Amino acid sequence: MQTAALAVTTDDAPQFPLPANTHAERVVSVTHYTDSLFSFRITRPAAFRFRSGEFVMIGLPNAERPVFRAYSIASPAWDEEVEFYSIKVPDGPLTQHLQKIRPGDTVLMKHKSTGTLVLDALTPAKRLWMVATGTGFAPWASLVRDPETYEKFDEIVVTNTCRDVADLAYGDQLVAALEADPLIGELTAGRVKYVATTTREASPQMGRITTLIENGELFRLVGCAPFDRATDRVMICGSMAMLKDVKALVEAHGLEEGSNSKPADFVVERAFVG
Repeated sequence: MQTAALAVTTDDAPQFPLPANTHAERVVSVTHYTDSLFSFRITRPAAFRFRSGEFVMIGLPNAERPVFRAYSIASPAWDEEVEFYSIKVPDGPLTQHLQKIRPGDTVLMKHKSTGTLVLDALTPAKRLWMVATGTGFAPWASLVRDPETYEKFDEIVVTNTCRDVADLAYGDQLVAALEADPLIGELTAGRVKYVATTTREASPQMGRITTLIENGELFRLVGCAPFDRATDRVMICGSMAMLKDVKALVEAHGLEEGSNSKPADFVVERAFVG
């Protein structure tokens, strides 16, 4: 039986036993992008291993039985810290408290990560599409900074669709910094194409990702032909409706869904909804 340990967010906060199979980690930094979006980084346990694109259950030590939710890991597998990208839900069981964390506070993280948005679930091809809406961008933040992604694919297309321009900030900043990254900068140079669109506020490129796929605008922006099994692999993460619609469009182009046990042409996040 695991020995109970104490994990608290502040020195004067109530103390509760640490749940089994759970790490208690320190918040390193927090960045707020809008009133509804923020990212944060926590210390990484020495024994914690994950594949880029996976998710893990996280919570806060604010109750004897804390609430845990699945969060895609936004940092790549080589990172010394663990990064997350989150929405702020005013009355959310977890996020109403999580959005208030500060450096030095404690976040709980389960020992085991898992997920379908991993490179192992896809067969190699020329081009990898990472299609996201909202905080569904988080796994792309991990994968686009992983050297293995560039070993398996020649071109990477990252899409980021949100309602307003400010909501694109996390993805905009991350992609803009890729070529200056000392570890993967040389790998990414000239190989990453980024398509950021808005659905409500006016911006240089507007439109729902489903519309841009259907009318061909997405492929015109990237400068390539529509999805083709011979050249393209697709990863999809976002709202439940978006997952369903984009999956149908990808299948209409002849691509088949893959898994860890049977790699194929596209994958959909089965647990995380941005």
